[in-house]
Amino acid sequence: MTAVSTVEERWDDGLIARRVQEQQGVTGEEDSAPDEPQAPTGPYATALRGRLDALRKLVGLSATRLDGHTLAEAGRVLEEASARQRLSSRHTVVAIAGATGSGKSTLINALAGVPVSETGLRRPTTSAPIACAWSEGAGGLLDRLAIPGRLRRRPLAGGVGDEALQGLVLVDLPDHDSAVTAHREQVDRLLALVDAVIWVVDPEKYADAALHERYLRPLAGHAEVMFVVLNQVDRLPGDAADQVLDDLRRLLDEDGMALGEHGEPGATVLALSALTGEGVGELREMLGVFVQQRNAAQRRLSADVDATARRLRPVYVADGRPGLGERSREDFGARLAVAVGAHAAGEAAEREWRRNAGRACGTPWLRLWRWYERLRTPGGTQAQGDAETTVEDELTARQRVEQAVRVVADEASRGLPAPWAQAVREAAVRGAQGLPEALDELAATVGRPGRDGKPPRPAWWPAAVLAQAAMTLLQFYGGLWLLGQIVGVLEPGLMVPALIMLSGVVGGPLVEWGCAAAARGPARRYGQETERRLREAAAGCGRAMVLDPIASELMRYREVREQYATVEAGRRVG
Repeated sequence: MTAVSTVEERWDDGLIARRVQEQQGVTGEEDSAPDEPQAPTGPYATALRGRLDALRKLVGLSATRLDGHTLAEAGRVLEEASARQRLSSRHTVVAIAGATGSGKSTLINALAGVPVSETGLRRPTTSAPIACAWSEGAGGLLDRLAIPGRLRRRPLAGGVGDEALQGLVLVDLPDHDSAVTAHREQVDRLLALVDAVIWVVDPEKYADAALHERYLRPLAGHAEVMFVVLNQVDRLPGDAADQVLDDLRRLLDEDGMALGEHGEPGATVLALSALTGEGVGELREMLGVFVQQRNAAQRRLSADVDATARRLRPVYVADGRPGLGERSREDFGARLAVAVGAHAAGEAAEREWRRNAGRACGTPWLRLWRWYERLRTPGGTQAQGDAETTVEDELTARQRVEQAVRVVADEASRGLPAPWAQAVREAAVRGAQGLPEALDELAATVGRPGRDGKPPRPAWWPAAVLAQAAMTLLQFYGGLWLLGQIVGVLEPGLMVPALIMLSGVVGGPLVEWGCAAAARGPARRYGQETERRLREAAAGCGRAMVLDPIASELMRYREVREQYATVEAGRRVG
């Protein structure tokens, strides 16, 4: 970069680093020493592993339901967590960030005891991130930050001389409000990678809206890995420093950032002067305690998971208790039964049963009359009317099926987050394809009034048929007797043949009426059984084609909801 080249022309970074190394007796290979990653332990690490595993499963289960943009941040957190956990857990990378002229470089020089970063009136002074490591083995971490070897420093009091800060890696960032776009992009990139941040503010810019709206407010959930330092207090007269510090605390509270006061976890806020050294020792002591805890990386990653969980909450947390209750399933089955015409099929089966009973037990004269009436009735017009009615019924049935599917999909998706509600509705629509045809087939098979289109006959039907045949024979016998008397073949005597013939004429309708009365109950039961079978078949078809896919989507949502609950849980462990 041009700005970096300019800096190197004005002062020799390499010369300063070599002089420091000569004073310490350290070779130039120390920053290249390989990291020695250790498995992090403690409550933070244990809880974090479970949450990261749950987040990974959550992303996998949601990949086909949510768009890539929604899951992009979760994927980035998983990648960064994996990359950080492969590197040294003995080191804590702390960025020093601030606005132009806030004194970041002066502060890192004061902490390091050696001018590792250039200071001056020219702005921006820091054009590229500069790192200062208090111990060896941080090479992999600095490679991850893309900080070249020529911008890596060692403090004057490094190594054995400063045990409290062993493992600390300070990174001086460019100005976050720099006029150079590339500088701001570097700040944003590195802030997403470091373990902790020291925000350096000055009495003039501590309330800058750009700082609070762009950084402090969005990063309020990372308060446990933040230090907010009010620098240049030597410029404030009297108790003005305390007043400015109190106002800074007020602004941080308005940003939603927890403050680490009275033993509570949160951001550390203090005032100092990097130029005069006032408060620098206190910050050094706090950094020593912070670094020796060896859990800043886990805290940072846990805060990243918290932020991801908050962003994903609208697409995973439902209002109320979504799902399909028993009432909704029954209503769906009832709507399908109406669409398939279960009640009408039952009534038709009952009529057919009674009609067959009438054919079997009715008088021959009545059957002849009905046959004659059928001959007189033209069938073409009736058939055409029936065909039109059938087409109308089919259209109405299809509309009823579609309406039933829409209603049950809306009931199942009510209260679900938008992506999952859409997935439920799509599953219902996919399952409903071919449902009207399947119901039509059920109506033609299950709704048919018996085997071969004929209902079963009860055991008493043969006796009724024989009784009706006997009545018919009596009529013929009496009639022939009377005819023989009329033609003179038989002796006259009208009473007996007339009574025989009358008994046949009267007995036939009586047998028919009795059969009709006896058939009324079995016919009703047969119609009800036909309706029940068709209802159950329609409900089973709807369950297999629509309700089961909906239940599968709801089960997937419950699974991802459980994983999300694991991701969201345990925010304040330790």
